[in-house]
Amino acid sequence: MALSGRASAQSPAPLDQVLARMFAYVERFQREFGSMVAEEHYEQTIRQAAGFARGEPRRDLRSDFLLVNVPGQGWLPFRDVYEADGRQIRDRQDRLTALFLSGTTSGALEQAQRIMNESARYNLGGGTRNINVPTLALMYLGPDTRSGVRFVEAKFDRPGEGRVIEFTEIRRPTLIVTTGGRDLPARGRIWVDDTTGTITRTELHADDTGVEAEVVVSFELESTVSTWVPRRMEDRFKRRGDNSEVRGVATYSRFRRFQVSTSEELATPEPDGKP
Repeated sequence: MALSGRASAQSPAPLDQVLARMFAYVERFQREFGSMVAEEHYEQTIRQAAGFARGEPRRDLRSDFLLVNVPGQGWLPFRDVYEADGRQIRDRQDRLTALFLSGTTSGALEQAQRIMNESARYNLGGGTRNINVPTLALMYLGPDTRSGVRFVEAKFDRPGEGRVIEFTEIRRPTLIVTTGGRDLPARGRIWVDDTTGTITRTELHADDTGVEAEVVVSFELESTVSTWVPRRMEDRFKRRGDNSEVRGVATYSRFRRFQVSTSEELATPEPDGKP
């Protein structure tokens, strides 16, 4: 006697169910990750195309990274560089968290954006580049943005890696724009658990006739704060016609909980999740 095989394998959940679970997970993730700050170690290099000189300039950055829920704009990422190539830029302190926990909200967002723009100046390759953040792909999955994105089942299957969903931005204007104001449409893939909606990996590509960018992020469960967090980001940026490209690898650690708010009620920081 032998099993018929009809029930030997459970059918995968329909895509719409997986998407609903993923969207709910993203909202939980943003609330949980939005209550902590992470330490980012970010190494960048400029790689030359074959046949050209290989100077490969390098940059080593250490920063604080956090998400802030901005009314009308969603969860926005902020980076504050405190060390570049081993040189201390400012006193080692949680400057961004102190800004939002200072008891006043007047000008806090503007000041945080200024800090973010100042930190972008340390990127290799020149210009102002703020899309090299580990939560970038998740911004396309929020309740105010996902209606402008098309989701389909990926064309390939990798057993043990979860469901893979491809996304393409179809709304204009796009979330990302160039410094010249051009739309920069995005597309990518998301690795998600069918049952829980947990996202374990994201890949995002954004390009047009002038530039191309890629950001790949892996997520892991962090035991010290009992939540999934970005662990490693790899990114690539290139201007069309340039013989070089900027490549970066960032890792995240020392996750510390607190409660950021942009309302009039500001919460008290909690003890660090990890020394």
